[in-house]
Amino acid sequence: MRHISATDYHDIAKPESPRLSPDGEQVAFVRKVPTDDQSYEATIYLVPADGDSEPRRFTVDEGVDSQPRWSPSGDRLAFVSTRGDDDDRPQLWVVPTHGGEAQQITQVPGGVSTPEWSPDGERIAFVQATTEDEREEELDRSIADEEEYERETPDPRVVDRLVYRQLARYIDGTRGHVYVADVESGDVERLTDGDYDHSSPAWSDETTVYYTSKRTDDPDDNVYVDVFAYDTEEGEEEHVLQTTGWGTGLAVAGDGRVVYARTSEDRTSMRQTDLELFDPNGEETTVLTTDIDRTVGAVGFQWDPQEEFVYFVTPDEGDYVCRRVDASAAAIEVVAGDGHVTDISAGKDAVAFAKSEWDHPGDVFIAHGEETTRLTELNADYLADLDVGEPEELRYESDDGVEVQGWVLTPPEFDESESYPLAVEIHGGPHAMWSTAGTMWHEFQTLAARGYVVFWSNPRGSTGYGEAFEMAIERDWGDVTMTDVMAGAELVADRDYVDETNAFVTGGSFGGFMTGWIVGHTDFFAGAVAQRGVYDLSSFYGSTDAFKLVEWDFGAKPWDEPEFLWEQSPVAHAADATTPTLVVHADNDFRVPVNNGEMFYLFLKKNDVDTRLVRYPREGHELSRSGEPGHVVDRIERIARWFDGYSEHHDAPRALDRGDDGLSAGESEEESNSSDDSSAE
Repeated sequence: MRHISATDYHDIAKPESPRLSPDGEQVAFVRKVPTDDQSYEATIYLVPADGDSEPRRFTVDEGVDSQPRWSPSGDRLAFVSTRGDDDDRPQLWVVPTHGGEAQQITQVPGGVSTPEWSPDGERIAFVQATTEDEREEELDRSIADEEEYERETPDPRVVDRLVYRQLARYIDGTRGHVYVADVESGDVERLTDGDYDHSSPAWSDETTVYYTSKRTDDPDDNVYVDVFAYDTEEGEEEHVLQTTGWGTGLAVAGDGRVVYARTSEDRTSMRQTDLELFDPNGEETTVLTTDIDRTVGAVGFQWDPQEEFVYFVTPDEGDYVCRRVDASAAAIEVVAGDGHVTDISAGKDAVAFAKSEWDHPGDVFIAHGEETTRLTELNADYLADLDVGEPEELRYESDDGVEVQGWVLTPPEFDESESYPLAVEIHGGPHAMWSTAGTMWHEFQTLAARGYVVFWSNPRGSTGYGEAFEMAIERDWGDVTMTDVMAGAELVADRDYVDETNAFVTGGSFGGFMTGWIVGHTDFFAGAVAQRGVYDLSSFYGSTDAFKLVEWDFGAKPWDEPEFLWEQSPVAHAADATTPTLVVHADNDFRVPVNNGEMFYLFLKKNDVDTRLVRYPREGHELSRSGEPGHVVDRIERIARWFDGYSEHHDAPRALDRGDDGLSAGESEEESNSSDDSSAE
């Protein structure tokens, strides 16, 4: 059997956006796989829902396809694609499902997202980010007559919003607005206006579109989300309700019943999200998820075709499960569990979904009642001769009596009589949850294949274990989480086959914060890799698009409690660090801007800690999940090499004596930087 390697990332196909056809006979989905070091192929496939035959490719490999949506009659499929001559601006396309060429419906400057068919199949609503000038000149409806239309990058860039950049791009004066495209004529109409963002369009009938918008006070500085209904015949907008929270999703029934998410405006980031149903007929509101102590996930929720049940996903003790609840909230049941569900599509008495498990990185499934059928095996050839390890689940007690869930993955051809180094991984968030699969499947398996015993856990602060567990890190990210992580790491290190003198730690985002915190508070680890981390809470607050996270999780602002936030920051303890630490960051990370990585690196460097800063151009905060394939591979290889360099279990000389990911003992910094230019080390 062959062992998994970092470069295998190029061979792994993953499913996205499964959508069950109206007749329940087919599932459309996107198959995404790397094509080279900088790009992915993403095309739409169809697979029969009975599982009796293989999926077939439905769209050509031309651009990146996404968001397939069946027409109400099932005779057409709408999708978003970058094919064509629009410089990678995603546009709306429609293709007949029984044969024929795809037709481009839009040619708009801001691209298309979240397309939704009208019930009569004649129009498609979507969201597009446009500038005020584009709206005034009606360029937002079409740039077909404009030769090579390009938005000019502001010079200088003038900022007047609290949040002016997100993901890996600047907003540059754009706002998300709701549009409707006529499928037959291609005419595009804008429904919304003003200096506000709009999202989540959903039709209730042929003439009414619902959507969300934040219009209260400064929308960047609160969690108030309004739901509106727009009458396309009268051209009038009606305010329906106001909710609070991060999410802006909607599910609207034909009779106007609206399902939406609500999270408390108090300590929002640490609170669980519930689903609520508003019935305009009796003006009644029902909390649908009151009977479960689990937060509703971010992958969307939806009515079934009969509009009797609402389907949704929740994290639940190491699994991401699909549940459904009836409209009266009388009963909640699990529809699909035992794995990592990432997207759902409800049909008549069935739900299609994408799911990964410990033994595969992702496939499409369908559940009919208690019967679940696997529809694809996208990586069957890749997995055929691969040695994939099954993680061992741990339930252990942290030192203050709290039970924590974790997992241990041993190397291929594992021998209990041998001795292995330990690699500890810490998840981001902090309010997130890891499973045995998902986006970390490849990284965990790769480190195990490199000879490491890999341990990961869901410490306090994680979702999936109830609201009290999630809120346990209020005003204390570092010590509480470290207590739980170290309790598990030390438990695993005590095993006879683990060499506790060769233990290593890494994590990204909040996991980067925790890596920085840990190396400043213990010398347990022989090496560390801190990735895209928050290392100084005040500078993070002043440069991120998520500054509310500090206000909510710590109940503090930098000018009110500067000493407190300093003491809660890893950089405040960098002078106590001795662990060799590689710092990894992305140049276009606007969630945790690169200044945090620079600061932590400099502090370590000034305190004579063996360190190095690696910056990835063009990448944002999603580097490890959806970055350029070459960068994803390079990042994993660097983690492994840094660990190898400080591990006595590998034949390579220790990192202090080599010139790849550790400074050579006699090498000057100038020489090291020179070698970096040619090798990207």
